[in-house]
Amino acid sequence: MLTIKTRVVVLGAALLALAAVAQAGPAVPPVADEAVKKVVWHVDFSDPRRLSALIQNVNNMITTYQGDLEEYDVRIVFLSGGIRFLTTDALANTPFAEDKEFKARRAELIQRLQQLREVMQVKLELCEITREALRLPAEKIIPGVSAVPSGVVRIAELQHKGYAYLKVE
Repeated sequence: MLTIKTRVVVLGAALLALAAVAQAGPAVPPVADEAVKKVVWHVDFSDPRRLSALIQNVNNMITTYQGDLEEYDVRIVFLSGGIRFLTTDALANTPFAEDKEFKARRAELIQRLQQLREVMQVKLELCEITREALRLPAEKIIPGVSAVPSGVVRIAELQHKGYAYLKVE
């Protein structure tokens, strides 16, 4: 037989536990992996007009997913000429050296990529083989870009995991 004091302590503990559960809100079940829309975009080109088109396509894709309340994981993997979009370095004396057209658009394109990353949670990934081949220090890459050992291997790995592969031509 429990004493009144013991009953009060047990009741108090139970009320505290219920209050904690109520504060946490209802449990949200995790989204099944197959329900997540998974897409990898391939950027191995250096044409700013193609990147602009890609950014617009990614934006349209995510806006649609969000409008349909879909979960998504969208990644853009940069390698080869795509590196020029992830740095403010002119990449002088490289095959991807800054030209007049790109110099005029660089700030705008970087800002749009950062907005995709920050606002729409798009993951930007850069091939380390490319960066190292150009001897570009990692500190010269814009913030928020993840390094991957090999861009083409990363794309293949993501496709193996069910990501749709897209590239702007």
